Amino acid sequence: MQQISVWEKVDFKTFQEEIIPRNKPAHIKSVVGHWPAVKAGLESPEAIARYLKSQDNENVISALVGDPSIKGRFFYQPDLQKLNFQKAQVTLGIGIDRLLKIQDDPNPFAIALQAISVTQSLPNFASLNHQPLLDNSIQPTMWLGNRATVAPHYDIHDNLACVVAGRREFSLFPPDQIENLYPGPVLVTPGGVPVSMVDINNPDMDRFPKYTKALSLAQQATLEPGDAIYIPALWWHGVKSLEIFNVLVNYWWGGSTESEISPNDSLIHAMMSISKLDATKREAWRAYFDYYVFKTRTDPAADLPPGLNDLLTSLTDEQGREIREFLAKGLK
Repeated sequence: MQQISVWEKVDFKTFQEEIIPRNKPAHIKSVVGHWPAVKAGLESPEAIARYLKSQDNENVISALVGDPSIKGRFFYQPDLQKLNFQKAQVTLGIGIDRLLKIQDDPNPFAIALQAISVTQSLPNFASLNHQPLLDNSIQPTMWLGNRATVAPHYDIHDNLACVVAGRREFSLFPPDQIENLYPGPVLVTPGGVPVSMVDINNPDMDRFPKYTKALSLAQQATLEPGDAIYIPALWWHGVKSLEIFNVLVNYWWGGSTESEISPNDSLIHAMMSISKLDATKREAWRAYFDYYVFKTRTDPAADLPPGLNDLLTSLTDEQGREIREFLAKGLK
């Protein structure tokens, strides 16, 4: 794998004006090394555990628990109809205590405390651990666990992920490698979006031969505490948590518009309405999507009068509400 580009001494201006516009992954060294949380993590698992528990307001959060037999790989059962782990509801403190209790177990249960809203569960964390690269309106999300592997998947938003404790290895693949990553089911997923069926720890090249192409274009980085990684929207990323106690904080932004309609929802809608049509009609619809959505030919609004409010230009608030209501009715 190629190494993800490394950036050092990155400030807000550099991130916003140089890194984001490239729309390519970036490994940003030591950008949150000043955080009290990172310093606690460098001290010991117990120290970062105390730091986080001291701020916990005991909100209920989601936990994934996998049998030792899965070896930390949160994935599917062999039939791809069920997942190989259980979901539970715990408080952050209870989850942390469980992780500490099994840290010396040579064959532990896999535990991941998932998508914790920092604002709701640790309301003082963001002010004490300020993110220097983003606007303060972008809220953090926290992830804790022991050694684990998360299958390659994509986010619909741009992502800045910061390692607080432990180390994490990221393997990234460009969006156009979707075919070569063999996505699994769309409806039953480990985390809300399809994941690659390829085991990145031990890829079966006989079963997934096209993965060789994806691997040739892959980029990789191992993040130390205080490091961050920028993952542009729709880039596939697999993640390995390498230590017995790992903490990551990430920030999502962009990837959608003021319409409040998720591009991923639009994709699912198109899969239901267009993908099952015959090849001739699918090809005809491609021309319309190229013209109206992807704008690969010309600007479809180029010949309309200025100031016109329309889907091709800009909508009024009332038009936006009417269209959302129209779409909602059509899905009933």
